[in-house]
Amino acid sequence: MIRALRRDGWVVVRQQGSHIRLHKTTIEGTRKLTIPAHHPIKRSTLAHILKQADLPLERFLSLP
Repeated sequence: MIRALRRDGWVVVRQQGSHIRLHKTTIEGTRKLTIPAHHPIKRSTLAHILKQADLPLERFLSLP
């Protein structure tokens, strides 16, 4: 998950405990995500993360 988001331009800012914080600067401003650092990530959590990242599932799956 983290590797795919980094390929989309997200930058890991910090990790605190079992959560990883990412930022991405866009035209609208800075977007922020918090990703749980455990495996597997629940389907509902993944859907919520992709919604916050404004990243469609098809594009997420096509990231190298």
